[in-house]
Amino acid sequence: MLFNSIEFLFFFPIVTLFFFLIPHKFRWLFLLLASCFFYMYFKAIYIFILVFTIILDYRLGILIENSSTPKRRKQLLVISIVANVAVLAAFKYYNFFSENLNSLCDAVGMHAHLPYLSLVIPIGLSFHTFQAMSYTIEVYRGHQQAEKKAGLYALYILFYPQVIAGPIERPQHLLPQLKEKQTVDYARITSGLKLMAWGLFKKVVIADRLAILVNTVYQYPQQHGSLSLIIATVFFAFQIFCDFSGYSDMAIGAARVMGFKLMTNFNQPYQAKTIREFWKRWHISLSTWFRDYLYISLGGKNVSIPRWYLNIFIVFLISGLWHGAAWTFLIWGALHAFYMITAHVTQKQREKLNRLLLLEKIWFLPVLITFSLVSFAWIFFRAASISDACYIVTHLFSDGWNIFQLSSLKNVVNLGLDTTQFLIAIAAIVLMEYVHYLQRTRNLSAFIASKNTLTRWCIYYGIVMAICLFGIFQKHQFIYYQF
Repeated sequence: MLFNSIEFLFFFPIVTLFFFLIPHKFRWLFLLLASCFFYMYFKAIYIFILVFTIILDYRLGILIENSSTPKRRKQLLVISIVANVAVLAAFKYYNFFSENLNSLCDAVGMHAHLPYLSLVIPIGLSFHTFQAMSYTIEVYRGHQQAEKKAGLYALYILFYPQVIAGPIERPQHLLPQLKEKQTVDYARITSGLKLMAWGLFKKVVIADRLAILVNTVYQYPQQHGSLSLIIATVFFAFQIFCDFSGYSDMAIGAARVMGFKLMTNFNQPYQAKTIREFWKRWHISLSTWFRDYLYISLGGKNVSIPRWYLNIFIVFLISGLWHGAAWTFLIWGALHAFYMITAHVTQKQREKLNRLLLLEKIWFLPVLITFSLVSFAWIFFRAASISDACYIVTHLFSDGWNIFQLSSLKNVVNLGLDTTQFLIAIAAIVLMEYVHYLQRTRNLSAFIASKNTLTRWCIYYGIVMAICLFGIFQKHQFIYYQF
């Protein structure tokens, strides 16, 4: 069930209403059943995969807590991690590794052909797998008591707002909330609804409109010139941000209406001045997951410089593989690792150059450079193949100054979006960035709340009307649903 669908328009208010109407002691069960229905709406059979991992990790969590020796606790944790990774690998990575292994065997004269499995990846598999591993790891570390009620643990994994695409919650943050008695709070409900509306605006008005042009260009990149490739790449940067942050806003807002607080997943990432800062602002629940459970476990920065660089590469390569079973995603991750390491190696030289050329006074320059680097990496994330990505990279500026010719400019508005739709897309991006600018200096929600009734409702109705008039309602799936 998509957040931007008619089905969810009925599902959300019905579930929320009954959640508050029924007695507190039954709410967890009702919410669990509603979450199961939400997940099964996509493909019912995949619920059995979640049931398997839920039963396994629930039991292992109790065994880890009750184990008397550190060795036994570690063994049980390893079983949990291996089991979860095995499920992820079987559905998401088997064909990728088998195809590459077959190619390698052919190259060396061997003929050990592994079969291709026609498996459809269960929706949101990577997200709830990582959330499940968070639980057993935190129990092992002593930061979370093992949940004795199986239904509550199942709800922690299946909680419908974030089961498909996060945010990836830690058990010590979400589990206690699932046990608390939530009350009807007008301010909290309106805050959640406004956040959901803003997320829907970013999804259907911006992301899904940009997707039309991006898909047109990236489907057959060889048919397009430099200007089209550049614009499609920049548009994709905003598309994926609006798509994913829009989902996160709607998930956080839906949970907030019922009284649950999910972690912030995005914090104006394209305002970052460095790649390091970008990853503190982008998909925060995932980046902190990798930091806490992988990067630090590898030694973090408390190792030799070469080993630290290796740790960075390992984390970003696994992050790339987490996003998709393809070499393009691995290259995307490797690029970000390269950015991070290069920034560290050249830090003193860059600081000296900035002082010499007075570049420090150009406040937007580091933001522009960071955005350009991120957008360049997005090429490999979006491209259908390495060959397509390489073509785009090598032809971004192949037309030279010809990109400013009238013919090139005319071609841009023939890429699935007419002139009006193109201008609407630009205007919506500008509006979003203006909102981000305002959020840097004030609590925008509180600022709007301080205005008179007429002003507030004009803003609210303006957002709703913009969604209704300019939204693209063609059931575009959220990009991160595939992960």
